[in-house]
Amino acid sequence: MQVHKHEHGQEGPSGARELSVAIVGGLHADARKAAVAQLLADVPGSVVLHHDLATAVAGTVVRTVSDATGILSAGEAPLVNDCACCALREDLVPELRRLADAGLTRLAVVELWDSVEPKAMAEVVTAGGLTVTGVITAVDPALLLPYLGNGDDLAERGLAAAATDQRTVADTFARQLEYATVLALVDSPEADDEDRELLAQLHPTARQVPVTGGHPGGLAGPAPAAAPADAGEGTDADAVPGRDREPASPTPAPTPTPAPLSPLASAALAGFDVEAAAAAQHPACALLPAEADAHGVSTLVWHRCRPFHPERLYEALEDLTCAAARSRGRFWLADHPDTLLHWDAAGGALCVESAGPWLASLPDAAWDLVPAVRRAAAALDWHPEHGDCCQHLVFTSPGLDRDGLEQLLESCLLTDAEYAGGRTAWKRLPPAFDTLLEV
Repeated sequence: MQVHKHEHGQEGPSGARELSVAIVGGLHADARKAAVAQLLADVPGSVVLHHDLATAVAGTVVRTVSDATGILSAGEAPLVNDCACCALREDLVPELRRLADAGLTRLAVVELWDSVEPKAMAEVVTAGGLTVTGVITAVDPALLLPYLGNGDDLAERGLAAAATDQRTVADTFARQLEYATVLALVDSPEADDEDRELLAQLHPTARQVPVTGGHPGGLAGPAPAAAPADAGEGTDADAVPGRDREPASPTPAPTPTPAPLSPLASAALAGFDVEAAAAAQHPACALLPAEADAHGVSTLVWHRCRPFHPERLYEALEDLTCAAARSRGRFWLADHPDTLLHWDAAGGALCVESAGPWLASLPDAAWDLVPAVRRAAAALDWHPEHGDCCQHLVFTSPGLDRDGLEQLLESCLLTDAEYAGGRTAWKRLPPAFDTLLEV
């Protein structure tokens, strides 16, 4: 029986080198380009595939394939349903398959256009039967807070990926940052300890690697041949008159040995779990930051087992949304007691949406259909009376008013008297969120 061990960059059963795909994205364009340039320099046999969505106004998306020496090929992909991002999805996998079939490329770096989010592209590539070995967001730490605080629509900045794109700079950047398992950091003289601490608190589980501007990694060339012995220096054979000199044994050429890859290149080839990454972002089981307070930056984790009063919460939304550079999590609304609601705020804008039912609202028979990671997350929040229904919100920001924020959140919960009324009474409360939830 033949056993094939899949290792990135190794040869497969057919003898062709298997293609590793690393996705590099981020709204910090200069940082992203620096990270891509370093990967091309670090990994021999690597190319970068880039779709420029800025040309979408002309009806096409321009695709280029480059290596460290420059552009190898270029082409155009027509818009799909007037959507540049859709054209990217349709064109990306066939191009990667062409590189894989040629068997000459060790690493294909997919450099995403500014506002394209890595989650969708990683899932498209994986669904196409290819192997994503790394998802990297490139970051200039000095630009972190300005981008998180930018509530401009992408369309206003010429960064919309489709005519219907209603995202903002802040929420797009937040998702780019938090989905990636690796953050490539450029050395920014303007960045200070507060910037670096904010980055660490926003995504504490990410691996941070430096962009060094190019590192000679990959496979080393052969060692130089040894210099011939000086003719004036005698050998043992020369020292004995009349003795025939025996032919010298040939010295074998040294075998080229792989040089260690840079941290960035290693991260791009380390491996990536698309399902785990999706679960870490899903509001029902999100891997949210923990309590922290350092260098003027705080993260408040607020967890309660009582529902919000819809009117009082709605009236407090503006203050809550603007209280932190970034807030996210899941929450429980009294007049929708069976619905898990998603809280996602950045740049002074809040997105509230349903994420399906709480597990406590499902019949026992349906639990077998729920992913194990969702059941595990529910078990951590489980309450004897309410099950997994709870408030779990996380606020991260420099200068966070923790006490004031906690008081405001507490004031939005049901009072003891309101709580005692039970679910039947809760459902009769004024439906302040129905417009937001499109009920």
